[in-house]
Amino acid sequence: MIAPREKIVREALKLSEGERAKVVQELLDSLSPEVGEVLDDSWAEELDRRFADWEANPSSGVPWSELKAQR
Repeated sequence: MIAPREKIVREALKLSEGERAKVVQELLDSLSPEVGEVLDDSWAEELDRRFADWEANPSSGVPWSELKAQR
């Protein structure tokens, strides 16, 4: 038997990229503000870390087209 979460994820992955993004946004919007703040802070920290890495070595970046092709 498939767990409900797994079933939802399988079905969601059948959606277009744009539709999946909308679902993600709706799920994030449904979280309590405290959870949203933690997510926002940790995302911001990760973005800051990645940007600092890139500033230190701009040639280390990988174009989105290459990353997407690896999927």
